[in-house]
Amino acid sequence: MLRNCIFISFFIAIISIGVSAQDFDTYFTNQTLRLDYIFAGSATQQAVYLDGMMKQEHWAGRRSQLSELPYWGNGQIEVRDAATGLLIYCNSFSSLFQEWVNTPEAAVVARSYQNTFLVPMPKHEVDVSITLCNTYHKPVATLTHRVDPTNILIRNQTNAPQVIKLHKGGSYSECINIAIVSEGYSDESKATFVRDAKLAAKTILAHEPFKSYAKKFNIVAVFQPSVDNGVSVPRYNDWKQTAFGSHYSTFYSDRYLTSKNMFAIHDALAGVDYEHVIVLVNTEEYGGGGIYNNITLTSAHNSTFKPVLVHEFGHAFGGLADEYHYDNETDTLTYPSSVEPWEPNITTKVDFAQKWENKMGTDGYDLIEGAGYASKNVFRSSPDCRMKTNECPTFCKVCTEAIIKLIKFYTEQQ
Repeated sequence: MLRNCIFISFFIAIISIGVSAQDFDTYFTNQTLRLDYIFAGSATQQAVYLDGMMKQEHWAGRRSQLSELPYWGNGQIEVRDAATGLLIYCNSFSSLFQEWVNTPEAAVVARSYQNTFLVPMPKHEVDVSITLCNTYHKPVATLTHRVDPTNILIRNQTNAPQVIKLHKGGSYSECINIAIVSEGYSDESKATFVRDAKLAAKTILAHEPFKSYAKKFNIVAVFQPSVDNGVSVPRYNDWKQTAFGSHYSTFYSDRYLTSKNMFAIHDALAGVDYEHVIVLVNTEEYGGGGIYNNITLTSAHNSTFKPVLVHEFGHAFGGLADEYHYDNETDTLTYPSSVEPWEPNITTKVDFAQKWENKMGTDGYDLIEGAGYASKNVFRSSPDCRMKTNECPTFCKVCTEAIIKLIKFYTEQQ
């Protein structure tokens, strides 16, 4: 029962020994290596395949704590120096594919999903590993491949999209860089997108703790035209021709808005200094989606746009779990009661000590049953939070501390 948590703690400790203050310039250039993968399989078997590699100017990610993970995530990417085996960069992530393998459909059919990762461009040969883990934190699929930075088939991406600066906190090398890209806006709707993107940036930075750390963020917008205005809503048999093929009814959930076309999204951002992506969707339909270190999507014209945007960004940037639950659910595959969730804002009490146990009884630190979709066995810290309801105006203290931790992780030199 405790073995999985011990394994996670041991793994993170091992990769951190002796490399937490790694010199970026020793191993990397100021460029980005874009790695495109296909995650494929079914509920019983998953695999990772390399699709392509590209080079972009500038590295817009962190330059310190390169071999440390802030959270375990549902998967990890590692970059090791080929000559020595030393871990020189790593990051964690989640993916739509890993959500899908827990759906009923995955028991009867195999599917594939696109995934893109950005890592600093190595100076010398490296071994890159992608590992996918299941809900018990156990590896279920892995791929390791050699990357030679002189490989002539690493394509240069030199696009020059028109970048609209929305907020500048500082240099791209010192800040968290967010790109907002348009989906479902025709050429004639460009002005609408610019207005919506400005509101999106303003909305995020109006919420704590982002407001207090505004100087740690750069936010830009990139317009990518679609043939049609709007976005596909399958339950209405309403299909649109849009830049990224986004649609509602993901996994047959009416409000779940996602895109499987990750390569096209990152193609649209080639030439932009970014690490985190928000896809702003031209629709009044309620919904959105946020996947950790992957992507945020949100409806731009629904009345709940502001709270949903911040909520989904809490998933994608902050690695935060949903804190709501369904009354008829007592346990879920997503958060088995025998495993401590990697997300910082919920707990099964399997390893509560690593979370807010030591603050129990102080203001804002409670233990309330019902979170992560389950009414039993999964707990949250507060009666309400932006990760629980759209009506709550703020993040709870646990979520706020978790977001601050990440901001400092990405931007403070160690």
